[in-house]
Amino acid sequence: MQERVKGHSTFRVLGDMQRTQWIGSEGLQVIQERRLRAFLPDAVANVPYYSDLFRSLRLDARSLRHSTDLQLLPFLTKDVIRQNLERLRNRRAGRVRKFSTGGSTGAPLLFFLGRTRVSSDVAARMRAESWFGVTPADPEFAIWGSPVELSKQDQLREWRDRILGTRLLSAFEMSSAVMTRYLDEMERRGCRRVFGYPSSIALLCEHARRERRDLRKLGVKAVFVTAEYLYAHWRSVISETFGCPVANGYGGRDSGFVAHECPAGGMHITADRLIVEIVDDQGQVLPAGHTGEIVVTNLDTPEMPFIRYRTGDVGALATGSCTCGRSLPLLERVDGRKTDFIVAPDGRIMHGLSLIYVMREIAGVEAFRITQKRSTFFEVEIVRNSQYDENNEGRIREAFSRRLRAPVAVQVHYSSSITPTASGKTRHVISEISPPAGVAWPAPPEDAESAHNGTKSADLRTELR
Repeated sequence: MQERVKGHSTFRVLGDMQRTQWIGSEGLQVIQERRLRAFLPDAVANVPYYSDLFRSLRLDARSLRHSTDLQLLPFLTKDVIRQNLERLRNRRAGRVRKFSTGGSTGAPLLFFLGRTRVSSDVAARMRAESWFGVTPADPEFAIWGSPVELSKQDQLREWRDRILGTRLLSAFEMSSAVMTRYLDEMERRGCRRVFGYPSSIALLCEHARRERRDLRKLGVKAVFVTAEYLYAHWRSVISETFGCPVANGYGGRDSGFVAHECPAGGMHITADRLIVEIVDDQGQVLPAGHTGEIVVTNLDTPEMPFIRYRTGDVGALATGSCTCGRSLPLLERVDGRKTDFIVAPDGRIMHGLSLIYVMREIAGVEAFRITQKRSTFFEVEIVRNSQYDENNEGRIREAFSRRLRAPVAVQVHYSSSITPTASGKTRHVISEISPPAGVAWPAPPEDAESAHNGTKSADLRTELR
């Protein structure tokens, strides 16, 4: 009934996705490029921005027949979208809705989404969940922090969510009393799957342990996390508390559902619906195994085409295939946003984990956030407990300087909690300075806990139901 009311085609798309994941790499490429050859001419014919762009480049959309031909086109950036929003809308789009990103790295990005993209995103999530034996009928609890979503919890939505077996819990409200109420509700209503921010779910798991609750009795099949970097200690506490696998997801409300982890551990790209490139700072496409910025062409965005969209995320394509046997290619890593990296005084770019490990070795630190204001100046917010020693400030400064190979200043602020970003996400490291041009993006440090544990903001919750 909901599919009919919203005009979505989720289950038809899901049926196609379930078949194409096993079709083989050559068959997958044929499908991808066939869809590309239909997608580009429509964009040029009906989207003013792309009509003008192809005319200025003297390109015929019908001549771009292969995924590598996309390299003839310039990138779509957030600034381009802000300057050309209405001109990027397809004249034949029909009903579309205006969406925005969470704005965790600055001003939110406004853009249009239509039924095609929404149906594709929901189907991609359903396919990924099916890998763990989860069905749409399994009751779900989602721990999310989207203000748009949370402001719409009216009686009609509550009634609909009860029928569909999903319950949204606010990631903004994670006090001890509220978390106790969340656990009570999960036990009372039943829960077979959990979706949301890994930081919030891990916090709920720690609270359940303090209350000596056995969440394994719920029979949760899998916990699906997204929107934040998935640290190994979060994965561990979530998996142990619920007694089930933790599946990582990567994507964005702007770029779409890009990749999801399977039970064998592979981060599979939704390559039957989109094309992923990895580029360096000069925009040159990098081969598999090399780290750079993730660029997405989403073939299910006819209403507002996302063609060679620079996500601002750093990652690498895998050189091999997954042992699960699926044809879908793999992301080897998603290392976070560009602003999750530190720029050393000598110009080196360092993964944020380099400083995160320093903070995790300091006794008495319950939570923290590191903000790089200048190459030699950091602000550190700390939530401390009784084991914290005031001399730790000197230890932090010394350890930061050792890691960065140069003296740096560290200003420490203490508070009772670390305020999440506007969208409810937790970020341990934020850099407010730009890296030097031409410097390669690094992989996580050698003591990083998992090869592809990273994930960006897959803000797809708003239209998942």
